[in-house]
Amino acid sequence: MSAGCCEDGAAAGCTLAELVGCAEALLEPARFQDYGPNGLQVEGRARVRRLVSGVTASLALIEAAIAEGADAIIVHHGLFWRGQRGTVTGWLKVRLQRLLAHDVSLLAYHLPLDAHPQLGNNAQLAQRLGFTPEGDAWERFGEQQLGFIGRCPLPEAAALAAHLQAVLGRAPVWVPGDGRPIRRIAWCSGGAQGWFEAAIAAGADAFLTGEISEPQAHLARETGVAFFACGHHATERYGAAALGEWLARRCGVQHRFIDIDNPA
Repeated sequence: MSAGCCEDGAAAGCTLAELVGCAEALLEPARFQDYGPNGLQVEGRARVRRLVSGVTASLALIEAAIAEGADAIIVHHGLFWRGQRGTVTGWLKVRLQRLLAHDVSLLAYHLPLDAHPQLGNNAQLAQRLGFTPEGDAWERFGEQQLGFIGRCPLPEAAALAAHLQAVLGRAPVWVPGDGRPIRRIAWCSGGAQGWFEAAIAAGADAFLTGEISEPQAHLARETGVAFFACGHHATERYGAAALGEWLARRCGVQHRFIDIDNPA
């Protein structure tokens, strides 16, 4: 058991410091160079009994968590990002105001939650899609080893596209490549379309991510490697839920994942 964590199953919950300590020990955010701060972004009450998880710290999620009686919220996309002006105005002021008025903490883990080999967005996505490692562990590629490579259960691009729609609940945007059988598939959740070339270099027959930009269609046609864009939100709604469940068991808190749908 990680230092500072509560005993498994403790009905009384845990302190905020213990909850943060458990998450930090699991995800090791200090290993990552990220686009914003990982960990506790907004400090609320000192004790946590109810935890809500979600993809993004939107006002809709914050309001739903308040209605749920949450003491803390844990998300993949937090409130603070590189390049912000550093002013608390407009939408940011409203979100912060609601958290502070209800003494609700906000924890956010971005790249650490993408990368975790069991609870992360990429690992959880693979579990649902039936991707399997080629060996004992996932092959990794790309910046900070965030991309995953494994075996695909469906070798035909059209069949894989139908499978993605059935599992994720939305039709992917896809470019079939040259029709080669899809055996090695590379993927990285969210907005990782810029990693397509790295996936091609790693020997993938297809690449899956959340978004597509103009260059990827040309690259798929010219290299023969299929490309699937399945939605940023759709590919990243599993890691926070898995993390919340793990923390609930570890720290004895009640947990609920709330999915605020997003067409992006």
